Amino acid sequence: MSTVLEVQGLVVRIPLTFGDLSPVRNVGFSVSTGETLCIVGESGCGKSLTSLAIMDLLPSRARRTANRISFDGVDLTAIRERDMADIRGNRMAMIFQEPMTSLNPAYTIGNQLEEAMLRHRKVARSAARERAVYLLEKVGITAAGQRLKQYPHQLSGGLRQRVMIAMGLMCGPKLLIADEPTTALDVTIQAEILHLLASLKREFDMAMILITHDLGVVARVADRVAVMYAGQVVETGTAKDVFSRPLHPYTQGLLRCVPIPGRTKPGEHLGSIPGLVPNLIGEMKGCSFRNRCLHASVECGAIDVTLQQIGPEISYRCILPVAVAAAYGLEATKA
Repeated sequence: MSTVLEVQGLVVRIPLTFGDLSPVRNVGFSVSTGETLCIVGESGCGKSLTSLAIMDLLPSRARRTANRISFDGVDLTAIRERDMADIRGNRMAMIFQEPMTSLNPAYTIGNQLEEAMLRHRKVARSAARERAVYLLEKVGITAAGQRLKQYPHQLSGGLRQRVMIAMGLMCGPKLLIADEPTTALDVTIQAEILHLLASLKREFDMAMILITHDLGVVARVADRVAVMYAGQVVETGTAKDVFSRPLHPYTQGLLRCVPIPGRTKPGEHLGSIPGLVPNLIGEMKGCSFRNRCLHASVECGAIDVTLQQIGPEISYRCILPVAVAAAYGLEATKA
């Protein structure tokens, strides 16, 4: 598999009155053709801002720096905004978290679907309309030709999300970023959307980044996982490794919060992670998780903790030796 996206040393800073807020700090990962990378973590950990930084869609005050953001052989940090606009929505597309706020209420579904293809492919409107109908049918929307004339408010939440997926596929992208695409949907529709994304990824041979805080979603669709906490990637690995042998105390804490079928009894208390997320304004030293970690020591606040690489797939940001971390993780998943 060829690498579609490689991110190295991504930083996002937002200037404030009392200092710079750094919601994304030295983030790095890669994703290959046909692969699904899930970026997981609690709300506020920097998942969505990471995706917006890759797409160069950050708020006006935010500043993005990176050692490298390589997409399909092009360094996105070194190109002009005009060139980035040619890539965005074309070879790289994004499904946003809330379709009702992402779709323009003043335009029909057809207008909004056709726009990207007319902008990037320079085709006739009839060809764009045929593509829109094809993709609406592909994502499971019936009477697709009639739906093109409807406005977003005339569709249910599940249908709007399917329209957003179709919109992302209009130009046949090499990379699709889905930012919590099932958050506002009921459980049945969530399962349908996840199955749909997985089948479309295989059919169109895309790479996909799925951003979520739902570990159940991760277990079902991920090939690889990047766990984020306080703006940093704290663990990476295959989905199997992260779930069966979590190494970082934060990952272990997240898994303790999830009921285990066949083991967790009705009414039994689930695990929790004590404490609060640290303030991300100004410079930070040491492990950002140390104030909430059950295994923290004085050393955790005295040194900068870097990612320990264990083979080509697995890494974790902790001073715990691998054997100790693994033992804690195995114990945690059996709780």
